[in-house]
Amino acid sequence: MVTTDSGRYKVTATTRAAVTLVLLSALLSGCRADPSTARGTAERFLDAHYVRIDLPAALPYTKDLARHKVEEEIGLTRGQVIDETTRKPSVHYTFLEEHPVGDDMVNYLYRGTIVVEDADRFERRWIVTVRRDDDGWRVTNYQELGE
Repeated sequence: MVTTDSGRYKVTATTRAAVTLVLLSALLSGCRADPSTARGTAERFLDAHYVRIDLPAALPYTKDLARHKVEEEIGLTRGQVIDETTRKPSVHYTFLEEHPVGDDMVNYLYRGTIVVEDADRFERRWIVTVRRDDDGWRVTNYQELGE
């Protein structure tokens, strides 16, 4: 802001842009589910596993069968070099449905959109089962369904 001769503050375009950026950041960060909730855990898992394709980062969100599946996937990809030159897909997902099973278990359904450069775009649906235990919410199973 700039002070005018009368002592008032004048809002500049730079100030307006900064305020807009702060408000937009706050709005977008508010769109993510709280990581201490069942849905937040499911979405942190999806972000690590499918969006970032970082299987070791997905492990802390898992337990039981889901942990076994991720560990198996890590084993299958061991020795494969994945770096900046690797052609990775762009993955986005949308929340579709929530199905509580009692107080300590929830099944979530998501639609994933996968885009690979120079290839067709395709969609998958993911069912993510999250359960609460002493450590909080953990993904205990996930399943990928074709469209």
